[in-house]
This record gives sequence, structure tokens and C-alpha cells, in this order.
Amino acid sequence: MRRWLVSALLLLQAVASVSAAEQQIIENTADDTTTTNVDPAAETDVVQSTQQWAPYQNGWELVHEAMTEFRKIKTPSYRKAKKQGGLFGALFQYVAKALPSLRVSAPPQPEHAMPAISGPLLEGVKLLQQSADQNNTDAIYLLAQLNFFGNYSHPRNFKTAFDHYYRLASYGNSSAQYMVGLMYATGVGDAVERDQAKALLYHTFAADAGHTRSEMTIAARHLSGIGVPKSCETASKYYKRVADKAMAWFRSGPPGGMAITPEAHRLSDDVGGVYGEGASVVSSGINALKASPNSDAYAAIDDVIEYLDLMSQKGDFKASFNLGRLYYEGQRGLERNVDLARRYFLAVATMYWRAKDGRAVDQPKPQLEKYASKAAGYIGRMWLRGEGVRQDYKLARGWFERGIKHGDAQSQWGLGIMNLHGLGMPKNVSKATELFKASADQDFSLSHVALGALHLDQGTPDDLKIANSYFEAAARWANIEAQYYLAEMIHHGVGRDKTCGLAMAYYKNVAEKAEPLVSSWAEANQAYEDGDYELAFLDYLMAAEQGYEKAQNNVAFMLDPTQSRLPLPSWLKRQPPKPSLLQNSALALIYWTRSAIQSNIDSLVKMGDYYLYGIGTEPALDKAAQCYTGASEYFQSAQALYNLGWMHENGVGLTQDFHLAKRYYDQALETNEEAYLPVTLSLLKLRVRSAWNTFTHGRINSIQDEPSPRKDWSLSEWIANFLQEDNIYYEDDGYGGFYDDGTITGSDGEPLGDSFDDVDGVIESLIILGLVGAILFLMYYRARRQQAHRQAEENAARQGQLGGGVGVGGGMAQQLPMQAQGQGGLFPQPGGPDFGQWAAGAAVGQ
Repeated sequence: MRRWLVSALLLLQAVASVSAAEQQIIENTADDTTTTNVDPAAETDVVQSTQQWAPYQNGWELVHEAMTEFRKIKTPSYRKAKKQGGLFGALFQYVAKALPSLRVSAPPQPEHAMPAISGPLLEGVKLLQQSADQNNTDAIYLLAQLNFFGNYSHPRNFKTAFDHYYRLASYGNSSAQYMVGLMYATGVGDAVERDQAKALLYHTFAADAGHTRSEMTIAARHLSGIGVPKSCETASKYYKRVADKAMAWFRSGPPGGMAITPEAHRLSDDVGGVYGEGASVVSSGINALKASPNSDAYAAIDDVIEYLDLMSQKGDFKASFNLGRLYYEGQRGLERNVDLARRYFLAVATMYWRAKDGRAVDQPKPQLEKYASKAAGYIGRMWLRGEGVRQDYKLARGWFERGIKHGDAQSQWGLGIMNLHGLGMPKNVSKATELFKASADQDFSLSHVALGALHLDQGTPDDLKIANSYFEAAARWANIEAQYYLAEMIHHGVGRDKTCGLAMAYYKNVAEKAEPLVSSWAEANQAYEDGDYELAFLDYLMAAEQGYEKAQNNVAFMLDPTQSRLPLPSWLKRQPPKPSLLQNSALALIYWTRSAIQSNIDSLVKMGDYYLYGIGTEPALDKAAQCYTGASEYFQSAQALYNLGWMHENGVGLTQDFHLAKRYYDQALETNEEAYLPVTLSLLKLRVRSAWNTFTHGRINSIQDEPSPRKDWSLSEWIANFLQEDNIYYEDDGYGGFYDDGTITGSDGEPLGDSFDDVDGVIESLIILGLVGAILFLMYYRARRQQAHRQAEENAARQGQLGGGVGVGGGMAQQLPMQAQGQGGLFPQPGGPDFGQWAAGAAVGQ
């Protein structure tokens, strides 16, 4: 009975897991070798293949039957992303996890056990296999996609997927060659051993056939020197290919180009960085998010939308306009919705212009005119581009003219585009140029691009300089077309000096901005929000190989076994272990390294951690110290400075030196004030160890007081310091609160006290300098007189010796004072030979 009950529970669990499993849609999109595609995340590529394939291969009927079976599978709807909860939300989640679930579950099955497939999925796979046996390339490709991405809840089998890709690559299929190169480069799923040489070979084959993602991969490898020597020229060549395709795709859209919603972001940024809030470079120091508690800087996008909608219903036109912009431009976590955007813009416009006759209201609210004109510019743009409505140049012109009356920059650009290309009106380049200039004066990037293109067409040296300035102004706003123009000018040396590195950087930016064309960012983000981390990891991995730094950071972050989070007991955390696909520390180190090469400081610190503790590689203390030193340059990473202090304190990889350890700890606190607690505790322990080392006469360099630098001052510096201290003494008299300052004002009403103080200071300085000079002169004069008197005495003594003896000399010596007294009295007369020595108190003749 017990065995039957356990079997029944296992069966129920299997049925529940199958019904709740994630499934993904297979879309029929054209490919260079296939008429159907399994996964939109797998291929959204532009391939220009020269090979001719038969429109109907053997077994094509079986492929269509298989697709029919796949359509019978129920498509799961995407779940809405959860809002970021606050403190109480986090506590509630932990309490919910701690409570028993009251569910009966069977023992976990081994991960290598492949779940069985059934129903339409099984029938479709059988049909594809039969078609693949007839060498049908569509069937081979679809089977490979099913096994690699796990579409329709098909179990992932990377070895089988590689076999199908390898077989198809031998036929010259560029998409299969790209996937084979990807698997050789990453070794994902342990299907094959990592081999960068083979990866480069297959990516080169695919890139030569025009495969966009392989072109980006080859460019990224030559840029960073992955498996090949660094080559700016080769990287620029391949990035230019992708940028050319990106611009062709961008310009194929409505006037103004394709609408691109940026999807690329770092998963670690959602939690404050790879080390958490306040410990990572992206969330500490100058990058710290410093906002008041009442600010919406910490609010989730859903909360912001809800608040703005409430204010809009109360008649707040600013809230309505901001809602319209949010829905029109879209962002990660908020899908673009032009219908809602137009509704909010119309709500603002109708507050200022009457719906009946279109005339403005009599007494509009303050600033309503400004926001209504901006809303008119957006509405006109939607009619011009046919977004959410049918394209109507007449209505677009009407809304633009409304906005232009009040100086709206977007309206000026829109009407300028219509005049430039003759959309609903005759072409008028001069009028378009005039409108573009008026809009560019308000720093509208699209007008900068339009004016730059007009001047570039002229081709004169002056026009090229003007065009370059306009493009650079637009590039400040990350305008993709402006960056492409700058790349072309630099690459060809038109109006700019040829610089390979700068041209390649612009081409790279253009290629990476065309996310819907060349990458799988949207699918990766959606899979991550849905909880399918393995699929998200695969999509991020593909973008990482293409050179996206944020994708490289995401791959390493998902693989990181040492994420800095608060350790919780197992009974409270109760999270399933990571699947084997996400347990690859060696691959994590590879992508931390590639992210660090692209100037990510936190990734560089992570590299140091891996080398320090031997995660994914053998311990290498010297490399760890180099990584921390590089991350600590210019005081960028407090974590790196702290780690260097710890290494010096404990003598791990660096010389044990308590004094240097204290210096690094102090610099860590100076860089990030939020490191106060760990740094203070570490300094306390360090001082205890240093004191004991000093007491026991240890060989380690203890903490010493920093010697104050002595400076040799000149005479003028001594005098200036004396005057400064003198001013401080007299200014701090303690009676400032009892007496008026006596400020004197001039005819213009400005106080003159500062000027008089400056004059008094100059006079006092001159007097002091004069006194010092007089003293020096008197000292010099005294020395000269003494020298002359001594010389006279020596001459007199010499003459006495020549005159005849001691007696005579003695007599003369006795008669001289009597003569002096008789002639001049008891004291020498001023100007006499003895006056100088008498005044100085010297003894003459001693």
C-alpha cells in the first residue's frame, strides 16, 4: 500500500511539473537555410548568403506537419515582473519561505535523468527526425534548436544539439557555424571542450558568409585579443560591417528611424552591484544614490506609473505629460505603448486647445502652454511616423504648427523633416534648414543630425567642420545616427584625422545599439524575469560573446558561486540548488576578466577574489594583488583598497606591513564613507596587533605617526606667516558681538572696509620692511667702524715700536688719556675715532 501511494505521488508530481513547465514559441521566420525558426532568441540575424537552396527539400512535408503539432502546445503567457518590495515585503517573503508548504513531494530526481516527452511535442520531434534522416536542413536546424534552447519544454541536450549543428555546419549553413563556434568558445553544457582556435575558425566561416553575430564576435575577439592578437584594423572592419547593416535597418523605418528601446543592463545593478549596495563601485562613493527618503529614486516603475496616473486623473498636466513620455519611449520593465502615450498627450493638449475650434483657452494654468506645445510635438510625430495610427502628413503638420507657435523643438524638427523630404508638401530645403537651426538651438539631437547631414553633403572644409560639431553635439545624447556619421568621417578621414581606435569605438557603439537586430537582450531579460534562468543564461552568453560588456557581467554574475549576500540558515532560505549549467567557476572567471578589460572596476575586483581564493583557477596571490591595485587606482574601489590592507596586514601575497595596512584602510574609508564599520573594526584589530608587535620587538613594520613635512621658508614667507598669525590674533578679540563693525560704503553702496584693510596691511608691511632694512644698515655700519678703529690701533702700535722703546711708548700711553680729557672731556666727541667703540660698550686697547 505504501509503495503504491509513493508511486501515485510521483505520477502526480510528474504530471504537475509537465503542465507547469515553461514553453517557448517557435516562430516561422526566414533564415538563410531554413524556412522556419524555432526560437526568436536563437536567430534575429541579417544574413546575406550567396548559396542557393532548393525551395522544397526532401521531407519538407514532415517539417510542416511537425510545426502543426507544435502549434497545438499551449503557449504560456509571460508573467508580470514583480515589483521590488521594501523592508516589510522582504520580511513577508522570508516568513512565507520559513512556513511549511504543506505539500507532498517526492525525493529529488538525479539531474542527469532526462524527462520523457509526450503528446504533440513527441509527435513533432518524431516527424522532424524522419525529415532529418532525409537530410532536410530545416529539420536538422529545428532539432538542434530544440535541444539547445529547450523550446516547448523539450529537455536540453547540448551534446545532441552540437551534433545537429555540426552536421548542418558541414553543409555551409552560417547559422549552424555560428552556434558551433559559440559552443567551442564557451564549452557550454560540457558538450565539447573549449577550443578558441576552432571557435575562431567557425566564426570566421560564418562571418564571411555575412552572419551578423559572428561578425560582432570576430570584431570583439580582435578588439580584446581573445584567441588572436589584438588588431584595431580587423576589429574596425568587422564592426563597420555590422554598423552598416544596423544603419540600413534603422533608416528603413519611418521618418526619424526605427524606435529602439534599450534592453541591455547589468543584473547586478538591481542589487547594488556585484558586492551589494554600498560596497560596489556602482553604488558607492561618487556613484552612490543619494536621495531623500521622500524621493522616487528608490521607487519601482510600477509605483511611479501608479502615482503619476493618480495625479493625472486629478488634472495634473505635468503628470499626464510624463506618463505619455514614459509610454512612448518605453524602457526596460515597461513596454512601449503608443496608444496610451497618445491618450495622455491628448489629455494635456485639450487642456490648452479647445476641442471645438482649436483655439487656446483664455486663462491657462502656469506652464500649461509649454507642456501642451511639447505634447503637440509628440502627437505630430506619431502621425508623421504612423505610430498607433495610420500615417497622415496633414494631421502631423497641423500638430507641428501648433507646437511651433510656442517654440517646441520637436515640432520644429518634425516640420523640417516634412519640408526636407517633401512629405505632404513641396520640398523646401531652405525652410527645413531654418527650422532645424531653431530646433538645434534648443539642443535637440535629431535636428543636430539633420543639420550635420546637410553640411556634410556640401563637402567644403568649413561645412565639414560645422557638420562634425553638429554630430558631436548629437552624440552627447547617444544618438545612433550621429555616432555612425562620426565613425564614417574618422574612418575615411573626411573632415577628421584618421584614427582607428576612435572610429572602431563609434562603430562598436552603433552595432551594439541595434539590439533588436543583432542581439537577444529582450528574450534574455524576459526569460530571467520569468524565472527560466538557464534560458536567460544562454541568451546572455550569446550576447557576451558578441562583446557586450553588460552581458559578460551578467554571465559571470549568474555563475558566481560567492555572491555577497546575507547568509541565511538553510531552513529559512530553502532555495533549490543551482543547476549544473550555472555551476562553472572557470567560465565565470573568463567573463569577469572580459568585463574588466572593458573598464568594469567591480569585475576587476572579482578577478582578484578568484585569484586570491583559487576559484575557477589555481590560487595566484600576485595576480590578486595586481587586480586589487588596478582597481584601487585613483581611489575608485574601496573594496579593493580594503583587500590590499588585509593582504598587508596578514602578509598574504604582499609584505606584512602594519603601517601600509593602516594606510590602505584609511584610504578605503576616505573613498567610501559607508565602509566605516568594517574599516573601524579592522583598524582596531590592527592597532592591537601593531602594539603587541612593538612590545615584543617583532620584525613587522608597526604603525608609525606620519612625519610632518618640514618646509624651508624664505624671508618673505616668514614675514607673511607672521602677519597672518598677527591678523588672526587681533581679529579674535572676543568683542565682536558688542561693537559695530563700522562698515564704510562707497557711492555705489558697496562696502569699502576690505579695501582699507588691504591698504593698512600694505603700509604696515612697508614700515616693517623699512625698519628691518635700517637695522641691517646700522649693523653693517657698526662693523665697518670697528674694523677701521682696529686698523688704526695696529698702525699706531707699529709706529710706537719704531720710535724707540718701551719707556717712550709707556709715556705716550700715559699721556694720551690726559690729552683726550684735556681736549674733549671725559667722553669722546661724536664723530671722533673712539665714539663708535664707546657707544657699543667695547674696551679700547684690551
